Amino acid sequence: MTSGYVGFDPTADSLHIGSMLPIILLMHMQRAGHKPYALIGGATGMIGDPTGKSAERNLLDNDTLQRNITGIRKQLQKFLDFDAAKPNAAELVNNHDWFKDFSFLDFIRDVGKHITVNYMMAKDSVQKRLEYGLSFTEFSYQLIQGYDFYYLNQHKNIKLQFGGGDQWGNIVTGTELIRRKGGSEAFAFTCPLLKKADGGKFGKTESGNIWLDREKTSPYQFYQYWLKVTDEDAKNLIRLFTFLPIDEIEALVQEHEAAPHLRALQKKLAEEVTTLVHSAEDLHFAQQASDILFGKSTTEALATLDEKQLLEVMEGVPQVTFSRASLKEGVDFVQFLADTGVFSSKGEARKMLQSGGISINKEKVEDAAVLLKEEHLLNDRYTLIQKGKKQYYLAVFE
Repeated sequence: MTSGYVGFDPTADSLHIGSMLPIILLMHMQRAGHKPYALIGGATGMIGDPTGKSAERNLLDNDTLQRNITGIRKQLQKFLDFDAAKPNAAELVNNHDWFKDFSFLDFIRDVGKHITVNYMMAKDSVQKRLEYGLSFTEFSYQLIQGYDFYYLNQHKNIKLQFGGGDQWGNIVTGTELIRRKGGSEAFAFTCPLLKKADGGKFGKTESGNIWLDREKTSPYQFYQYWLKVTDEDAKNLIRLFTFLPIDEIEALVQEHEAAPHLRALQKKLAEEVTTLVHSAEDLHFAQQASDILFGKSTTEALATLDEKQLLEVMEGVPQVTFSRASLKEGVDFVQFLADTGVFSSKGEARKMLQSGGISINKEKVEDAAVLLKEEHLLNDRYTLIQKGKKQYYLAVFE
């Protein structure tokens, strides 16, 4: 049995999908009978890794750091088995535990003397930052991360560190320290940083990161992200982010290529990853919600959503507001469509309504004289207006 670890930087109280690849590496390791460790950088999080950065990161205060560590710890427990009764139980470690009583003088005497400045300067992460200015604090980062590996090698018999390709320099500083100071060997395992087929950054949208925390990225939004990836990206991501057998993946690829418009790969990818990160129940909701906007869902299905779920589904849908009090007497629907700007005029609204192109809460409107009333409200406040096949407006009555 071999022990290996991945370090997680506590810059936020949630990991994002860019962290999923190292998590899945640890999951594969544990499933193969080996022992995974997840290191949370309680000490290094106070400094900031210069790798891939063009400017020094703001240092975190202790309260923020502790909140972030708590959030990340909770998330990791969803993916790894921490049952201490098992010989290969996952373990969480925090490098603050071994750095908090390590004085600066002791560190430069016992650790710094084993790694030359020339060795450290040769690292890409340092070279790329020199032109912008690199503080001694950040320059020391690779030595501190290297000591993490050394400490875990000595105290936990960890021989392997996983990381992204950008972490190669930091990781091999650890293997070098283990060789020079500990007289033993250790190994670095890195994987290329994920990018989309078009070269764009994986895991980013116009609104920011895709988080693992449901409060930051709802299960519906999470599901939609995977559902919308390109065909080329789906072929790659389904191999990396799922535990499906290779022959099943190959069959899915063939099925997808035979009928790409059905998006079989994207659907299966979205199903697997949403269930892994959230739950089967969340997947069911996400599929139901997707059907409301993009499928043939019914009024009844729409009415089952509570207010929070409804607003999750309708994120990005244009909103119009109207007086709730006016619903008691009933509001002329055609007038409402013109007054709220859903249509530029009553005539345009009436024309589309008569052709069957308008729905209220997923139900086609067939009578131009229909009145909007309180009975049309969802969660006592909202009404979903559909114009044509895919154009929606959420009416909010206040």
